[in-house]
Amino acid sequence: MAPVMTQAEKVLYTAKVHTTGGRAGASRSSDGRLDVKLSRPGTAGPGTNPEQLFAAGWSACFESTMDIAARKMKIVLPADLAIDAEVDLNMNDEGYFLRARLNISLPGLERDVAQALADAAHELCPYSKATRNNVDLEINLV
Repeated sequence: MAPVMTQAEKVLYTAKVHTTGGRAGASRSSDGRLDVKLSRPGTAGPGTNPEQLFAAGWSACFESTMDIAARKMKIVLPADLAIDAEVDLNMNDEGYFLRARLNISLPGLERDVAQALADAAHELCPYSKATRNNVDLEINLV
C-alpha cells in the first residue's frame, strides 16, 4: 500500500540538497549555505556523516519546538537550555536501523515542569512526528 501523504496547508520552506557519492561523497544545498563532505561513520574521512547531520537537525528542531511549547505553557526557558543528541546506526538480521537519545538540559526548571515541556515538544516537533514508531527514542532530562 502506498503511504498516505499529509496535505500541506502552507509550505513554509523546502530544503533542496544535491548529494553525490553516498556516505563517502558530498552534499550541497541549492542556496550554497550547506556544503559538506561526507564520510562513513567511524572512519578517518574528512567529512561528517548522515547520522551527525540527523542528530544536529533533530536537536535544533526539538529545541525550537520547546520554545513554542514553553510560550503556550507560559514557561520561561532557561538561557542555557541545551540538547545533546545521540543517533546510533545499528544493524540486525532485518538490516540497518536508527536509535536515538535526546539528552535535554533545562537548568532551573522543576523536573515535572521540564518533563511536561519535553513531552509537549515531542508532540509538536516535525522530526519527532516523522520518526514516531520508526526510530526508538529516549528523551532524557539531564
